[in-house]
Amino acid sequence: MRYAPHESFAAPARNRPEIWRLIVGFLAINLIQLMLIFGCYSIVANLAGQFTARQLFNDVFISTLTARDTLLMLGSFGFLIVGIAIVVTRIHHRPFLSLIGAPGQAVQDFFATLKALAILSVVIAFALPNDIELMPNLAFAKWALLLPISILVLFIQVSAEELLFRGYLQQQLAARFRSPVIWMLLPALIFGAGHYAPDAAGENAVFVTIWAALFGLIAADLTARSGNLGPAIALHFVNNAAAILFVSLSGPMSGLALYLYPYEADSTALQPLFAVDLGVLFVSWLAARVALRV
Repeated sequence: MRYAPHESFAAPARNRPEIWRLIVGFLAINLIQLMLIFGCYSIVANLAGQFTARQLFNDVFISTLTARDTLLMLGSFGFLIVGIAIVVTRIHHRPFLSLIGAPGQAVQDFFATLKALAILSVVIAFALPNDIELMPNLAFAKWALLLPISILVLFIQVSAEELLFRGYLQQQLAARFRSPVIWMLLPALIFGAGHYAPDAAGENAVFVTIWAALFGLIAADLTARSGNLGPAIALHFVNNAAAILFVSLSGPMSGLALYLYPYEADSTALQPLFAVDLGVLFVSWLAARVALRV
């Protein structure tokens, strides 16, 4: 495996590699995010009353059905970025941008991967047989009007998760442990566990968790091969754009989609499609590697 670029990527973390810093930092990041979210709740409650604040909180973080709710949910990941920035600079005493790798190369690799995966997505959309009848969701004019802000908040969401899992966790673990089994696998397993939602996905929750963990491994591999977060962010962005902005499952997080599948997340009819999703993920990994020549 060509992981030499990962040495320079993880180098900034080696000044403060203690495991206690990583554990405290990870907990602090999540606590800061929650504090900022509830801080916003308090502001809304003071301005508009408790009933309005509770209703907004439920709409955004529980049901997440409308375009407004989805935009606010995705935008709330900006609080996660704030938490990461505070922890990295205050607990690990290193620059926030050190999580990304060389910024110029990260931008270049991001767009190279994005281009390759966008082309692949179009090819797959036309090549794969699809007898599922999609349902219209947003009117095209409204969807197009929302698209710039939708892209922005989606970029915030995927960047936040990559900064946490493939940036912070992967770098800090690599600073302490040499084996890729630890610094690749552990963040991927945590990432997968974070997607385990049996209340929403029912019997599909295990499949979703496995898929997310494998996605985490692939994102970690691309990060290690390139030495920056650009490819992982691009992979995450294209995946989430397809599922959130273009064709979404009915139910939560569907408010920005142009079309809907006639299934909700807990539908057992989705189970045969997980193998297809894994195949697409594997091909996406190959396409990214070809684009990056890694």
